[in-house]
Amino acid sequence: MKLNVWAFALTCALIWGFGLLAITWWIMLFAGDVEPKTILSRIYLGYAVTPKGSLLGFLWAFGDGLVGGAIFAWLYNLLAGKVGVKGVKLRGAAFFKLGTAFGGAAD
Repeated sequence: MKLNVWAFALTCALIWGFGLLAITWWIMLFAGDVEPKTILSRIYLGYAVTPKGSLLGFLWAFGDGLVGGAIFAWLYNLLAGKVGVKGVKLRGAAFFKLGTAFGGAAD
């Protein structure tokens, strides 16, 4: 099975971008604006636990997730084609017969 590189990259970008945005606003809600440097502020220029910093962090995280997701999907497709392992499809009765081989109840 091959991954759609564009769809996977966009999914990773949205999850990472909105995840960082949500966590930043969660921290601001309970701890207020935090000015000391965070680990992410050292990686993403302009990121801080402030409203403006959260939007800059979203943009950085979106770009980071997009690139990282594209690289991951591309490598997955490359390696999946070389390894040649086919997925095992277990449906219906075949699944239950497999279960009996491992001590499951027989039909």
